[in-house]
Amino acid sequence: MQPHLSARIRRSARRMLSSGLTGAGRVADMSAEVAGPLPAPTQGDAGAAALTAVEYALFAQVGRLRAMEPGERLFRRGDLGTTMYVIAQGEVELDFGDDLVTKRLGQHEFFGELGLLIGDHARSADATAVGHGLLLELRKDEFEPLAQRDPALLAHFLRRAIMRVVLNEHTLIGRLRRRNIDLQTALDTLRATTHRLNQTEALTRTDELTGLANRRGFQLALEERRHNAALGHRGLLLVDCDNFKAINDAHGHLVGDRVLQGVASILRSAAGLDDLPCRLGGDEFCMLVHAESPADLLRVANFIVGTAHALDELRMSPPQIARLSIGATLITPAGRWDDWYGRADAALYRAKRAGGDRVEWQDAPDGE
Repeated sequence: MQPHLSARIRRSARRMLSSGLTGAGRVADMSAEVAGPLPAPTQGDAGAAALTAVEYALFAQVGRLRAMEPGERLFRRGDLGTTMYVIAQGEVELDFGDDLVTKRLGQHEFFGELGLLIGDHARSADATAVGHGLLLELRKDEFEPLAQRDPALLAHFLRRAIMRVVLNEHTLIGRLRRRNIDLQTALDTLRATTHRLNQTEALTRTDELTGLANRRGFQLALEERRHNAALGHRGLLLVDCDNFKAINDAHGHLVGDRVLQGVASILRSAAGLDDLPCRLGGDEFCMLVHAESPADLLRVANFIVGTAHALDELRMSPPQIARLSIGATLITPAGRWDDWYGRADAALYRAKRAGGDRVEWQDAPDGE
């Protein structure tokens, strides 16, 4: 036997196994390095984890037998190991964790071979004895004696072991790719579901006819602003259509709906970036307006009433707008919605009593 042959086999095995084993070409490179022709592994051999009778006899000449007890943990996933195991009697279970398939090995099947071949290799599974049995152990420093006894047979074993690792790697890559596809599909489904939920939430806050906030959306916005201390310097406008019932009776509900949409358009055009227009229901609207003083709030209110008046003066048939009455009041961050609404409603009632098409003001009581 050539004295440098076993060292070449070991260097080749260490180089290929530690570099990741990314293809069958590296197996061919190894077979070119070792001396003498070797039997080519069959398709079945590539994935086999069992030693042939001849291989087992060789390994038994160098390794040591040891007993294993039921439930004994031989090593854990992530442990560094320098020992290969061959099952002489009994069974061992390999648990790879996550959702990977657990493997059960039997007589003459081997595992942990990378510890023998490259040393200090992190175990990829938990290895547990299923019952009483015997293990044949071979440590990293016993690689050389194996090579010296029968280099050709050891080279054949190495080719099979390496090809098994390559096949396992390809299987893992395929599984990871499928998992990535499944994960991407789940993420896409989650995004679509979130989008639908957001749309549904937006619909529950929005008036379907006008696109403004509905009463629920307005109340939620008030609570959010109260929580964020963003209700300072605000005023409330309560807006009502004059003679809306007469328009509905004379022209029908479709015309009435167009009138409400016209009012919504005026409120939307009058609203600043931080203002909140809303349809409370029927022909009643309101708008939360940023206002430093009564004059700021009255300026917005008069613009709304004046715009509706000017459009009504066009005498469109059927009508596209109604004249409006507005009750206005300033609000305080510490106040309640019922109080604000009550003051604005009192002012709106006076505007209606005065013939409509106007703005009325209501001061907050002293101390609020």
